[in-house]
Amino acid sequence: MALKHKEEVTHNKKSLRTYMKQVVEHKSFQPIVIAVILLNGLIIITETYFTGNNLLIFLDKIIVWVFVIELLLKIIGLGFKGYFSDRWNVFDFGIVIGSLVFYSTPFVSVLRLIRVLRLIRMIPAIPALRKIIDSLMKSVPALTGILGLSILIFSIYAIIGTTFFKDILAAEFFGSFHSALFTLLQVVTFESWASQVARPIISEVPWAWAYFVSFIIIGALVILNLVVAVILSYLGQDDEVNREEQMDRLFQENQELKRDIQEIKQLILDRNK
Repeated sequence: MALKHKEEVTHNKKSLRTYMKQVVEHKSFQPIVIAVILLNGLIIITETYFTGNNLLIFLDKIIVWVFVIELLLKIIGLGFKGYFSDRWNVFDFGIVIGSLVFYSTPFVSVLRLIRVLRLIRMIPAIPALRKIIDSLMKSVPALTGILGLSILIFSIYAIIGTTFFKDILAAEFFGSFHSALFTLLQVVTFESWASQVARPIISEVPWAWAYFVSFIIIGALVILNLVVAVILSYLGQDDEVNREEQMDRLFQENQELKRDIQEIKQLILDRNK
């Protein structure tokens, strides 16, 4: 009797999980979640104009509990292991739990930060955005090499700048190594670099144009293109993997079809003998 009751409980659990999984994987589930996230963003924006509005606070509480329900549905449908195996689900879990923990606490700034972070949940909800962020995360190890090269180039040019241009402009530009680094960052982002930095120095040191032109070519154009190339290479990796898997699947199906045709051909030959 006890064994039968245990089997019924297990069957009911499996049925519930199957039903919840169907709900979570339904084509309308994700658009509803996206709509709620957009509504959350709209409420946050509106609160900047109507601070402390009771209706907006009430709607925000409803959205928090909608996210809690979504979380429970996914955990039940996918199971703990299936849910937490996805790092984006772990991020969602942290945001939702943080919203619950800090909602009734005096840490207003932390709560506001968490409410804004809820908008990042749009990334895993939209496949295109998720693909871009995943590619960026995968490219981080390769980008560390480019970062090291950038630090080396900035350091060399900062030392040259402090050596030759220290007394030409105010100390805030090339007066020290760290101020020179900040000035070079201004130059590489093209923020008033010509009128504020380059032209006053070139008027005193004519050869300084080679310093600025070479730095812009190396720092802004070459390094930026390297970063873009690395990210694009990782962005296309998933498509390449999917293409290879599809080609392998088609090849296997083609081989099976050839074997079937060969068997049919053999059967026909055997009958005609």
